[in-house]
Amino acid sequence: MCGFVGFSGKIEKRKETLNKMMDRIAHRGPDMADEYIDGDVALGFRRLSILDLSEAGRQPMADDPADPKYVILHNGEVYNFAEIRKGLEEKGYTFRSGTDTEVILKGYIEYGEKLTDHLRGMFAFVVWDREKRRLFGARDFFGIKPFYYTRTKDGGFLFGSEIKAFLDHPGFVKEVNDKALLPYLTFQYPVPDGGETFFKGVYTLPQAHRFTYDLDSGEMKIERYWDVDWDTKEIPFDECRDRLDKVVQESVEAHRIADVPVGTFLSGGIDSSYITASMMPQKTFSVGFDVSGLGAKFNETDYAAELSKILGITNYKEMLTADECFDAFPDIQYHMDMPQSNPSCVPLWFLAKLAREQVTVVLSGEGADEIFAGYEWYDVTPSERKYRKIPQPLRVAAAAVARKLPYFKGHDFIIKNSGRPEDYFIGQAYIYSPKEAKAILKDGYRIGKTPREITKPYYDRVKGKSELEKKQYLDINLWMPGDILLKADKMSMAHSLELRVPFLDKKVMAYAQTIPHEYKINGKNTKYILREASKNILPREWVDRKKMGFPVPIRYWMKEEKYYNIIKSYFTSDFASVFFDTDALMRLLDDHKAGKVNNGRKVWTVFTFLVWYKRFFVDEK
Repeated sequence: MCGFVGFSGKIEKRKETLNKMMDRIAHRGPDMADEYIDGDVALGFRRLSILDLSEAGRQPMADDPADPKYVILHNGEVYNFAEIRKGLEEKGYTFRSGTDTEVILKGYIEYGEKLTDHLRGMFAFVVWDREKRRLFGARDFFGIKPFYYTRTKDGGFLFGSEIKAFLDHPGFVKEVNDKALLPYLTFQYPVPDGGETFFKGVYTLPQAHRFTYDLDSGEMKIERYWDVDWDTKEIPFDECRDRLDKVVQESVEAHRIADVPVGTFLSGGIDSSYITASMMPQKTFSVGFDVSGLGAKFNETDYAAELSKILGITNYKEMLTADECFDAFPDIQYHMDMPQSNPSCVPLWFLAKLAREQVTVVLSGEGADEIFAGYEWYDVTPSERKYRKIPQPLRVAAAAVARKLPYFKGHDFIIKNSGRPEDYFIGQAYIYSPKEAKAILKDGYRIGKTPREITKPYYDRVKGKSELEKKQYLDINLWMPGDILLKADKMSMAHSLELRVPFLDKKVMAYAQTIPHEYKINGKNTKYILREASKNILPREWVDRKKMGFPVPIRYWMKEEKYYNIIKSYFTSDFASVFFDTDALMRLLDDHKAGKVNNGRKVWTVFTFLVWYKRFFVDEK
């Protein structure tokens, strides 16, 4: 797990600039730093050593150090690298290291752009092909590892693992993307519009995409190389359950490969518990909130400690206070690169910090909810099942009428139960409606695509699929890379910790997309087949426990005078008035403090953006 930066173009002090950019992301790789500079490109790397800790694993890595034709930068882990290496050795290739990076490099020489078809893992990489004078790169199947790029004002190409590294390049112009704020207020995370991020002109390479960039023409070609393909089969339940358990166990085994200590994140939920029981690490890590009177809702550490004791594993846990969380929040948003108001990024920051004191790698349970249908939004209630006995054409017609009417009791119920998620479902978060968002924004920021415009391209790809498959597909392509995986990468790497996600594996997905719907959600529980697959190694109470997520007591904190005043100072600042109607912001905050309405997530989403903006555009000169 590492970080890289690079650029083309002629600028003064290339080496000095490259080193500053590398220093900016030193947290991603504190173990080694190196660079490659020729007349065309400058490539920089920070290494967190995981496989082959020797100097042989140093990056940038060339095919021939004496006369390089190809040079690679690689962030991530390829879990089938030994298998690929064996095939390359049979073709006559030799290797100087035990790294997966060298396998990717030699794989590119052999397979060209089709290399991505051979890989299994999490990765973002770039190969500099000196003979063709082009860069070739790719991002993994689910978007676990990040990749950003932009064009500089002098026509150069700039790329890296984190946007903040671009700040040190003299050709980079730092501006807020004025089209990003409106959709952010609805989705709670940065939704790329054509790949563009919250920084104007900075783009993210989408997950499961590869690119080529020609230095002479400046042409960039991007293509998708993999996609989810729902294709359910008729499989006996017992056979499906047992096969799934084998697939998960094999993925965990592949993900534990490392030359450094490996542990697991552990909550009271099924996902991390299943990963932990499958791996049986020496150490697990958990955090909760020290909030008296609110009970277990904000503290699953007792469950984690209990399971660790049952399994004979040492559990490290920490209780967090509001002071700690508010003090760390500016650093959290700095490391996020873009505003992301999922409150769970806060405990994840501290969880990664705790784990890094003991291990270098952790396995975590991200992705299970999206792949195996763990969210409540995927399920229907008994009253909804009863309503759905009405023929769908009538329900669709009723929903179309309801959308045109002012809000009334049953409005959302009718729309949701049309059976057409493309008409109402935008993912696991919905903070402000577009109308509410525009009401608090200044004129210049009431622009950007609507939620339906953003989700339409994804729904178009799964026309004819089931309601559940459409929801899962949207979340896998929007919510998961934009929220879940963004914070997982940035919060772990902020503390030089590699986070691996065994559920988000190409082989796991290949099997998961064949599982019948009724095995995932069936009225008994969400994620039913995964729960049943885990029951041979987990206590029954863990298998049956309802999903809790990672709740954070923000709505309680902001009612306290101290934290109310912190948020107020942002809401009434001069820079807030550039974007927002600050009187409207204060009404949201005051009404929440007075207990008139729960505006907790609305307040937090605006507060998050302002904390991010202050850190990057006010404090960062």
